[in-house]
Amino acid sequence: MMNQQGRPTRAEEAVSSADPQTFTGNAALDIEEPLIFEIGRSETTGVDLPEPAPVKSRLGKHARSNPVALPGLTEPETMRHYVRLSRQNYAIDLGIYPLGSCTMKHNPRLNEKAARLPGFADIHPLQPASTVEGAVELMAELSRWLLEMTGMSAVALSPKAGAHGELCGMMAIKAALAARGETRTKVLVPESAHGTNPATAALLGYKVEPIPAREDGTVDVAAVRERLSEDVAAIMLTNPNTCGLFERDIVEIAEAVHEVGAYFYGDGANFNAIMGKVRPGDLGIDAMHINLHKTFSTPHGGGGPGAGPVVLSDKLAPYAPLPYLRTEDGKPVLVEDPGETETGAKPFGRLTAFHGQMGMYVRALAYMMSHGGDGLRQAAEDAVLSANYLKARLGDVMTVAYPERPAMHEVLFSDAFLEGTGVTTLDFAKAMIDEGFHPMTMYFPLVVHGAMLIEPTESESRASLDLFAATLRDLAMAAGRGETDRFAGTPRFAPRRRLDETRAARSPSLKWTKPEPRPIEPAEAAE
Repeated sequence: MMNQQGRPTRAEEAVSSADPQTFTGNAALDIEEPLIFEIGRSETTGVDLPEPAPVKSRLGKHARSNPVALPGLTEPETMRHYVRLSRQNYAIDLGIYPLGSCTMKHNPRLNEKAARLPGFADIHPLQPASTVEGAVELMAELSRWLLEMTGMSAVALSPKAGAHGELCGMMAIKAALAARGETRTKVLVPESAHGTNPATAALLGYKVEPIPAREDGTVDVAAVRERLSEDVAAIMLTNPNTCGLFERDIVEIAEAVHEVGAYFYGDGANFNAIMGKVRPGDLGIDAMHINLHKTFSTPHGGGGPGAGPVVLSDKLAPYAPLPYLRTEDGKPVLVEDPGETETGAKPFGRLTAFHGQMGMYVRALAYMMSHGGDGLRQAAEDAVLSANYLKARLGDVMTVAYPERPAMHEVLFSDAFLEGTGVTTLDFAKAMIDEGFHPMTMYFPLVVHGAMLIEPTESESRASLDLFAATLRDLAMAAGRGETDRFAGTPRFAPRRRLDETRAARSPSLKWTKPEPRPIEPAEAAE
């Protein structure tokens, strides 16, 4: 089942930008926007500033001998440039964004309004603690919600993203093993894991041993037991996994891992599917990161740096990194210095200079409190319902990878339904762009050939899901009828046509050269 063919491309059908059919190169409101370096003029500026005082350069022979040639634009030109670019960008505010394994769901405006309150938006990490008591209270409340939902004992808020959270959790595991005087060398990672899992383990110096997936897409506890030994530091397992399935043997796997003194790292990227339904701590998980964007609706990537808090079990809580929160005289206090830690605390150090992303904390807590416990559970149930709805609507024309198991937050298809049609997985996904949809995740997870992983999320309406399903049905049936022309060279209506991926990878153009200015004189009529 392993997909070892790579991504097929159709170099012969790769199409460069079409010749302009209009004088400007624009197509009505679809404006062809050059790079800012191609429209700016170095003598132009949007502001008036006094000439800087002359300084003596200390660069010597390393000083530039030619102008930097930065683009100069007026304020209106600058604004128009970025607005035009933004109109070419697909976003969750425009339509369904069905990426699998990386939820892109609606970010409530209420969260945005709360995050922009001056007391949170204007906070500075170097402010005296006495001036940020409200922010610390908010962090404590967010921590309380996270611990309640996960059934864990401690939380580290400072990791900046999910992968950063993985690193944090695995560093806590490594510190706990070191405190026991043990140097273990291996980490077990199932084939269906996120790619960041083996990368994190390898970064910490562990040898990664893969665990093959069963025919039903889940992890076999017997396969785990075969690889367990006193050399194993941990297993890194995602639940629900990247095939969109709940690992039903997770408790037995955790017990086996603990029997050899190893730890259980749970990849919590898909926690949104079980939020309010299952507590990871009750499953035997020792450490787990939570992607705030995926489960608690903060913007993906956080509109900049994100947030990936890590929850820790009793066994790992003493090793939580600095800074962390504790209660003194009934009030939460940030512990930032190793000399301030209480008896028994053994923080492995710091991950970041400061405490984390306050804007993301505010958005996540606003989402939690506006939904309440029952609302969060409903959101998880609706996400699962939406995935199974698409599975039911599409299962007769597309190939469901694991039809016998209920889908969790995402539904996984293979490309078997395209076999013999002359249409590839890439063709199918590119054709979705012409229909106005962002493609799903393709070719992942690797345990399914030509994987198409779709995550509709709980925030899409029935009408939105119906239109999406009808579109994919239409494309699947067109492929089945052999209408390859409909797919060749797609997308045809996007700002850019399909790239020759092979040529782009093997012969990249690494140096940009400013083009000659395009003449703006009208063409004379032919005599």
